[in-house]
Amino acid sequence: MVVRDTDFRDGFEPLTAALARLATSDEVAFTFVDYAENRDGTHESITWSELDRRARALAVRLAEVTTPGERVAILCPQNLDYVVGFYGSLYAGVVSVPLFAPEVASHGERLVGALADSDPEVWLTSSSALDAIRELRDKQPVPRPKQLLAVDTVDSSLAEKFEPVPLAADQPAYLQYTSGSTRRPAGAVITHDAVAVNVRQVIAGFGVDETFTAAGWLPFFHDMGLISLVCLPVGAGCPGVFTTPYAFTRRPTRWLKIIGSYPNVLTAAPNFAFEYAASKLTDQDKQELDLSGVRVAINGSEPVRANTIDFFQRVAGPLGFAADAHRPSYGLAEATVFVSTTPPEPPLVVTVDREKLGAGEAVDVAADDDRALNLVSAGHVVGQRLRIVSDGKVQPDSRVGEIWISGRNVADGYWRQPQRSADSFDGRLTDGTEPATGWLRTGDLGVIHHGQLFITGRLKDLIIIDGKNHYPQDIEATVQEAHPAIRRDRLAVFPIERDGKEGPVVVADHDRGLDLSDEDRAEVARTVRAAVARHHDLRLLDFVLVPPGTVLRTSSGKIARAATRKLYLDHTTGTTNTEGSAQ
Repeated sequence: MVVRDTDFRDGFEPLTAALARLATSDEVAFTFVDYAENRDGTHESITWSELDRRARALAVRLAEVTTPGERVAILCPQNLDYVVGFYGSLYAGVVSVPLFAPEVASHGERLVGALADSDPEVWLTSSSALDAIRELRDKQPVPRPKQLLAVDTVDSSLAEKFEPVPLAADQPAYLQYTSGSTRRPAGAVITHDAVAVNVRQVIAGFGVDETFTAAGWLPFFHDMGLISLVCLPVGAGCPGVFTTPYAFTRRPTRWLKIIGSYPNVLTAAPNFAFEYAASKLTDQDKQELDLSGVRVAINGSEPVRANTIDFFQRVAGPLGFAADAHRPSYGLAEATVFVSTTPPEPPLVVTVDREKLGAGEAVDVAADDDRALNLVSAGHVVGQRLRIVSDGKVQPDSRVGEIWISGRNVADGYWRQPQRSADSFDGRLTDGTEPATGWLRTGDLGVIHHGQLFITGRLKDLIIIDGKNHYPQDIEATVQEAHPAIRRDRLAVFPIERDGKEGPVVVADHDRGLDLSDEDRAEVARTVRAAVARHHDLRLLDFVLVPPGTVLRTSSGKIARAATRKLYLDHTTGTTNTEGSAQ
């Protein structure tokens, strides 16, 4: 069983209480590194006292246009206004909906869907984004808000009129919209208690204190970005430093330069970001970088790969990055975010039998075995309960099942979706395990092995062929290693049915800058099909090589397999003769 399998049992204290304690400090609270005008970045900072004053002033302004318990959308660009908007909403007792300014064009459908689902009375933004916000309001199918409010125009002197709003533990603090791409948007209801407890779980899991610096680029509308970059600094009383996702994708080395510039850094990113950033480092960058101050680098939000950890360490180790700073972790929006992490030691990687794992059991094999599959540990839960469950029964160690979670950090269902909430948040154990009800069914498959948690895949993504289970991320890893023309971490494997039988399809972006002939495509396809047959004993029904950017990803960076499958089926109109297909 996973260690530290307990709930936090002490009393409730909202994040606003932590901010109020910091209100007398003139130390820097948050720093935004803006690369929009200066390629080296312009640093804009706010102190604790300024943040508290601006947040209280905004709460007063919100009280003039709405009431506690109503929804307020945060549509600021990722800047200091966003932080003020979030804490001003907490102070006002409204239910904030952390979203983003419409400039994030690739996630426009997500924005419209979340606004339609939450129907907020007030939209918060920055003056610089007002034109785009008005266009969104007037031209998109979203409920019209009663008020648009630019956070940076609120007079700070209004703070003198602030009257505290009582906050209950079970009162919703915000709606965290999940990054799924094919179903109706779902806003996980995060209570004031859940977010406060989850921040304390992060602090306990990683040993964070006021000497740390929380730094990174993750989007604030995503659970991992919101908790690690907006909430954690207040909960721990430590400074936060952030830039935008766009700044990172344009020049990924900016992330490494930021985390190399501050002491005792905690940062977080999906697996692909570690490989992407390390691969872009120049010799000049390496001469200037010192990563010895990075204490915690959380790797989560998508499957963590052993070869990524190894590659990042080979590149970053000589720059001072400690192997035990790399902390593979597990979490999800429905648990606020954080569930488990590895101990402060080099990540544990086990090699298991691929076929037996598909049959539901983790069995160690030698690394050179033909059936060998590497799994990276997600460590131990912190301050909550976790079980591996199948058919309502807790599974023994080394048996695969669905991950179920119970704890104060678990969301209070989905916003106004009672049936979907019951399906996900009312898991019931039938084997006498306590508590018997109220478990969060994560939809993730995992196994307790060697005393630690390993994530094996998503229940809904599992590919079942001739009674055998195949994990898509395992096949994707084989495919991307099969040929250099395939763009890393930009491919999706999913099942389709053809002629009454189900089989796997691969859609893969090719690398940028390639001009592939029909003969080149055929050669890539042959190589991929041979690799999948050899390693997985599977015959691909189709392999499609597509231009860069075609394979869809969620807002958190995960491969959107279901959405890519829909795109594939739409283009094939029920057949597998897709343009660019290599049969």
